[in-house]
Amino acid sequence: MSFKIAIIGAGSVGFTKKLFTDLLCVPEFQDVEFALTDISEQNLGMIRQILEQVVASNNLPTKVTATTDRRRALEGARYIISCVRVGGLEAYAEDIRIPLKYGIDQCVGDTICAGGILYGQRNIPVILDFCKDIREVAAPGAKFLNYANPMAMNTWAAIEYGKVDTIGLCHGVQHGAEQIAEVLGASSVRELDYVCSGINHQTWFVDLRLKGRKIGKDELIAAFEAHPVYSQQEKLRIDVLKRFGVYSTESNGHLSEYLPWYRKRPEEITRWIDMSDWIHGETGGYLRYSTETRNWFETEFPQFLESAKRPIDPARRSNEHASHILEALETGRVYRGHFNVKNTGVITNLPADAIIESPGFVDRFGINMVSGITLPEACAATCMASINVQRMSVHAAVTGDIDLLKLAVLHDPLVGAVSTPEEVWQMVDEMVVAQARWLPQYADAVPASRERLSKAKVKTRDWAGAARRQVRSIEELRAEKAAMKAAS
Repeated sequence: MSFKIAIIGAGSVGFTKKLFTDLLCVPEFQDVEFALTDISEQNLGMIRQILEQVVASNNLPTKVTATTDRRRALEGARYIISCVRVGGLEAYAEDIRIPLKYGIDQCVGDTICAGGILYGQRNIPVILDFCKDIREVAAPGAKFLNYANPMAMNTWAAIEYGKVDTIGLCHGVQHGAEQIAEVLGASSVRELDYVCSGINHQTWFVDLRLKGRKIGKDELIAAFEAHPVYSQQEKLRIDVLKRFGVYSTESNGHLSEYLPWYRKRPEEITRWIDMSDWIHGETGGYLRYSTETRNWFETEFPQFLESAKRPIDPARRSNEHASHILEALETGRVYRGHFNVKNTGVITNLPADAIIESPGFVDRFGINMVSGITLPEACAATCMASINVQRMSVHAAVTGDIDLLKLAVLHDPLVGAVSTPEEVWQMVDEMVVAQARWLPQYADAVPASRERLSKAKVKTRDWAGAARRQVRSIEELRAEKAAMKAAS
């Protein structure tokens, strides 16, 4: 087969390499053209070198091109994959720093909460530019695969306003299933069958079967509490399982910031999180991890290039959905996964316009979702709180309505548990002013926001958060890696 796949934000080097090698595990895809595009010439040059090394080492006919001209990359593309982070780490740092001044402690801040909402405001105008280019220069019927967060907001905007055939993709369901299989003593995740449904990062394992045997709430709770590692790392997640009766896909740290109950006071944060790794709840944990990863990659690039010489091994193909979806669409080999799409009767007790994450099957006829799923009432209620925030956030991002943006942030579950309306109004003004260069839709609103800030009366605090760690240096990372290698 010969067709073109464009990757926007290809400078996300590690993730782009994973998608690339996954796709080349499909025998029919070895003659595909990969068109890489990014705003960073430096990152684009590095990832092109790595992918060309993979191609050369495996003697493949695969074509790799790279350009900062996005429209050129999208010309004639049948599939477009996005993994962009608009504003990079500079803007992301403000998503964490400013809310902390108002008492809002986030672990990740990329889905909802104050950080995730502003992340969406930066991304959505750019996503709509992508969609315009796709409509105008990509292959007829091109499919847009969005990996970028905030997943639901980006996908919502692309479908409702971008008018492009879009599917959102995430790996939270797969990771949750791997955990469940492990605590239940399965020899492989293949022994576990499950139905997982909800919205991105708040998806729920509503039906679990191990070797055909149905797994109930009590058995699952006992299995997690008996596990020597997860019983400590997933304390909050286990508590939600006990109260809701079903397990959430999302990590301890992620889940904590979508709910109004666990991160509202510093002493509660330290009670429910685990500091063994950032993903279990550390303040600004993903920002620290992302910063260290960027620094590590830029310093250790020769090692990454050397590792690209290894042969492609289909047995090591990852469980990221993209390669499996494209394989099913192009070859007809059926793939079952969990996808982010517009809800059209798929989940009966969530709104029709929401972006839901639920099971579906892919073949030559496209993505076919399993319809008629009803979530437990508590799960639906939790999802609804986020959906209402997402809807307002998307509409604010498209219209540049700063008052609607403030209302979206006010209705966020964690923000509402921590902050007063006056604090929210001032915080949003501060975030919009700080990120004005990435928020063109708010250009007319920024002067008034700046004026209000000059007369601000709401007191803020100088606070690093309840559980903050410093970014480690390259030397510290090398020493840690060497110690781990010696221990193994």
